[in-house]
Amino acid sequence: MAFASADEVEHALRREDYLADRGLAVALYLSITMGRPLLLEGEPGVGKTEVAKVLARLTGAELIRLQCYEGIDAAQALYEWDYAKQLLRARSGDPASALGSLYTTDFLLERPLLRAVRAGGRAVLLIDELDRADDEFEAFLLEVLSDFQVTIPELGTIAAETAPIVIITSNRTRELHDALKRRCLYHWIDYPSREREAEIIRVRVPGVEDNLARSVAGAVARLREMELAKPPGPAEAVDWTRALQLIGGNAVTEDGARDTLGWVLKNRDDIAYATEHLAEVVSGG
Repeated sequence: MAFASADEVEHALRREDYLADRGLAVALYLSITMGRPLLLEGEPGVGKTEVAKVLARLTGAELIRLQCYEGIDAAQALYEWDYAKQLLRARSGDPASALGSLYTTDFLLERPLLRAVRAGGRAVLLIDELDRADDEFEAFLLEVLSDFQVTIPELGTIAAETAPIVIITSNRTRELHDALKRRCLYHWIDYPSREREAEIIRVRVPGVEDNLARSVAGAVARLREMELAKPPGPAEAVDWTRALQLIGGNAVTEDGARDTLGWVLKNRDDIAYATEHLAEVVSGG
């Protein structure tokens, strides 16, 4: 999983149609080389999750994703016992003789963190949207990331021979604790410039006309300057381009935008606001 330089990382990502800025390429190179988790923060839709997916493809590693949510606990992230299967085994024979065989790997339900520890360097572990979990889960996660080993009372300690690549993402719905940030390298993924967004569109939308790519990039940039609840990310810009391309548009017009705003904005109030300001959205487009 080694890369010789940040330039090599940047070029490898580009081959997978992911256009990373220099800062992200350096952060990924250092994270992989130093064996440190990488914390990526940024607005929704800027490509944080995609980083881990692309890395898994590049390295041939298994992508193991832990999707965080409110209320997630250690058991749901680490392991659980298959109690139904254990009960069937216990009922199938002498319970006394079967007791010792009930807590084996045959009955162990691996969750993402245990799978990642067992896979070690053969995996890319994506811990997605950690900001949605609570403080207790974050503290538990910090403990796992410190040594990549897990103790299962019935089986003993399982440790990774080499650490997996770890990508942690956050949309900053809450501030993560300093202890976790100190454990990780950090990079903020910002919205791309208009020029880079147009390039992203050209890469992701085969056959798109250059004028349409530039027009969408400009319109999306103007939408982000408005007071919207959920400004569009590059993923929405790509979707919007595909929609406009399919209806025969070669630039963002008021009529075309009105018909397709649902591809770039995913909030009813935002669509209503943008509809009232379509002239401003398409100006210069």
